[in-house]
Amino acid sequence: MADVEENWQSEISTIRERAKFIFNNELLSDVKFVVPASNEEFGESKEDKRVIHAHKFVLAISSPVFYSMFYGLLAETAESIELPDCEYESLLELFRYMYSDEVILCGNNVMQVFYLAKKYMVPSLADKCRRYMQDNLEGFNVFSILQHAQKFEDKDLEERCWEVIKTQTREAVTSDEFVTLERSLIEAVVKMEKLCIKEVELFKAVDCWATKEIERQGLSSSGDVKRQILGEEIVKELRFPLMSQKEFASVVPDCNILTMREVVDMMKYYNDVLTTPVPFKELSRFGPLLRVARIGTCKPPIDMSPDMSRYVYTFFVTTSKTIVFRGVQFFGRKGGQFQVNVDVVEDTENSSSLVNQSGTYISKVAGVFDVMFDEPFCLENGKIYKIKSSVNGPSAWQGSDERAFVKHKAGVTFTFTKNNDVHIPCPDIPILFFSLC
Repeated sequence: MADVEENWQSEISTIRERAKFIFNNELLSDVKFVVPASNEEFGESKEDKRVIHAHKFVLAISSPVFYSMFYGLLAETAESIELPDCEYESLLELFRYMYSDEVILCGNNVMQVFYLAKKYMVPSLADKCRRYMQDNLEGFNVFSILQHAQKFEDKDLEERCWEVIKTQTREAVTSDEFVTLERSLIEAVVKMEKLCIKEVELFKAVDCWATKEIERQGLSSSGDVKRQILGEEIVKELRFPLMSQKEFASVVPDCNILTMREVVDMMKYYNDVLTTPVPFKELSRFGPLLRVARIGTCKPPIDMSPDMSRYVYTFFVTTSKTIVFRGVQFFGRKGGQFQVNVDVVEDTENSSSLVNQSGTYISKVAGVFDVMFDEPFCLENGKIYKIKSSVNGPSAWQGSDERAFVKHKAGVTFTFTKNNDVHIPCPDIPILFFSLC
């Protein structure tokens, strides 16, 4: 035991600070826990063992499980206790909380600390872990957290996970965790009525899961086996009619999940010659396409020259509810051809582009043309997003009377802010297309 200054108690004024002083300290310790190491950064593996010194009294007054372990009818008398189901760093945080009401949570330990808080019946620590996970839920980690929420029947956390899956679907299904899930969770995802992902991307993720599952089970990779692994419940929930004909033809047949009859029916569907109902759902997971107008008035082009470069235009938008952002409408001119680029980023430092849509578009009707995003995505309520556009082409219609607030009948309020740093003669984008989550 390390040297301890005599009369150390008189130097520490509160019982809380005195308890913190003996945390993981041999001083007065009457039990030690031997657990797998967990710090790979320092070359430790789970086969290595580490020791935590503890005090039965402190643990017992914090946890009914430890009280029973040390003071119950079948009290543990050994001085050393092995706990193979937890790692050193996580158990250390459980004990830190018991000694000091403090805990250091991070993405690497929170789920294990949550597990220990549940196991040893420390509800206040479980609440802290739950709040941390809710505050840090993202598409890439949602399935890991969801499985813990289900294991411990934590309905609030589970509900929050499903909301994240709905709004950050693409990030969730392309995460490393997705291909390790139980089949029941894959089925639950494809049965969701609203998801923020194109159907072809969802199909690719499901096919990838099936391929990994076949490898895990050591089965042959034939289409029949893959179909059997998925099951009819999953296959029939995939909404192939939501794919374009090009998407379907370039991806689906080669995966050998559908029967030849189903592939033929889909090709007939695309060519409008199918005489029986299509065998798959057609309802969009994004919900109905809605539009919000941010321009009050518009007028025809003054300059009728065939070609004229136009300015870059930037504005900001905030929504009162999370929505699926599906595209924008530009001012154009009937028969005019326009080179367009649209870039959307969250208005924070170092934010990457959420969408960058570019291409050549023809204004087939007088005044406007639509640019729909290849990959719709969610605008989260309360966050500020910057929409930057550039258009080159003939002179087009012009808008004025930009609106600062628009309350849509669907119950979403849009707040628009102009970029005051740059003088723009006229706004390019009169309409935003969206769906409710």
